[in-house]
Amino acid sequence: MGAAIERIEKKVKPNLVTGASGFVGWHVARRLLEKGQPVRALVRLGSRVRELDGVETVTGDLRDAGSLERAAAGCGVVYHVAADYRLWAADPRELYESNVEGTGNLLRAARAAGVERFVYTSTVGCIGIPAGGAGDETTAVGLEEMSGDYKKSKFLAEQRAVEFAGEGFPVVIVNPTAPVGDHDVKPTPTGKIIVDYLKGEMPAYVDTGLNLIDVRDTAEGHLLACERGKPGTRYILGAENLTLREIFERLERISGRRAPSVRIPYPVAYAAGVCSTAWAEITGKPPRAPLEGVRMARKKMFVRNARAVRELGLEPAPVYKALERAVKWFRDNGYCG
Repeated sequence: MGAAIERIEKKVKPNLVTGASGFVGWHVARRLLEKGQPVRALVRLGSRVRELDGVETVTGDLRDAGSLERAAAGCGVVYHVAADYRLWAADPRELYESNVEGTGNLLRAARAAGVERFVYTSTVGCIGIPAGGAGDETTAVGLEEMSGDYKKSKFLAEQRAVEFAGEGFPVVIVNPTAPVGDHDVKPTPTGKIIVDYLKGEMPAYVDTGLNLIDVRDTAEGHLLACERGKPGTRYILGAENLTLREIFERLERISGRRAPSVRIPYPVAYAAGVCSTAWAEITGKPPRAPLEGVRMARKKMFVRNARAVRELGLEPAPVYKALERAVKWFRDNGYCG
């Protein structure tokens, strides 16, 4: 009888999800709810979680250690999805405060609360990409190869997670590629590419490439990492390597809007990024073409997901239907004018 009661108590421990008011975090929370698991969402003051009935919300901030201790209390699992995801910030210190120090704060709070599993959401930007090839979790990479403050802050945050795992705390790391789909509220930089395309604000393209994945598969990958992942191990959550031109060709078929046919040479794109970012420094308004984004575009971010497929059982679907959902959702919700 006592063992049965203990099992019941373990089942009702909530899963703490950070970033549930955003894109990937929202889908992680929804997938947990679909599986009948209780969800506690950490939200900042003034934020809210939309269209997720049954979620318990707690107000806090990654920079406020006390609020994280209260949020983690009584939780069985933490999914740390939240991040300050900006390719330009008027004050770059904000990125490090939230992404690096905030991750450390949450790891300490979770460990003190006796959390049984911690899934940290890193980024494919922390994966090494060999020249002309596809990277994986074993490709050597260092901080000096991180372009811009966002990628640097995420790289340093990932190292915090690795350190805690090395000390015996059960931290599993996932590195999503570029998720696409519905409910990209902000939107993310990848979602903004789709929105700009639908608005006719993509007259040309650069020769770059991304690995796309259905955001629903990204969410499922988080749950699989919690269930089957090895502490201290990284797992790329990705699906299809596509050039930007190939992405636009798919969007053309889905949306009916003609894809751009003019390719911009990288030096021209770089010059535009320099000018756009310099103007942002003067005005304080985000640049239309952040220099960090242009630098990232110089290298095709192609990766392999073999470890996640083999060890987690990830089975990502083709991304075409996810792009269809993204186009419909952005149009239905007034993002396209």
